[in-house]
Amino acid sequence: MDYVKAFLIGGIICAVVQILLDRTKLMPGRVMVILVCTGAVLGFLNIYEPLAKFAGAGATVPLSGFGNLLWKGVKKAVDKDGFLGLFMGGFTASAVGISAALIFGYLASLLFEPKMKK
Repeated sequence: MDYVKAFLIGGIICAVVQILLDRTKLMPGRVMVILVCTGAVLGFLNIYEPLAKFAGAGATVPLSGFGNLLWKGVKKAVDKDGFLGLFMGGFTASAVGISAALIFGYLASLLFEPKMKK
């Protein structure tokens, strides 16, 4: 049943994003920023954590889950370090994921020899 819940919630998030891309003039980069900010705001309002517990990877894998992760890191760092935690928390919480994305992206570019479109 966990897979079904993850599929449904992740599918709903993806469907909303696709509707935004198809029905508005928003560029994909702006939609991604909206997702990250929405995740952070929902985390601040204590709405995202119950959703993540219910849906598992369906809620934590999309970019809204990344926004929630940033929020949790900032909250923890502010509680520990005060005002400076505002600047350190998001980086600390997301460092592993960002580093992995950079490293594996670089390795993929070495293996597959990307070419610019003409």
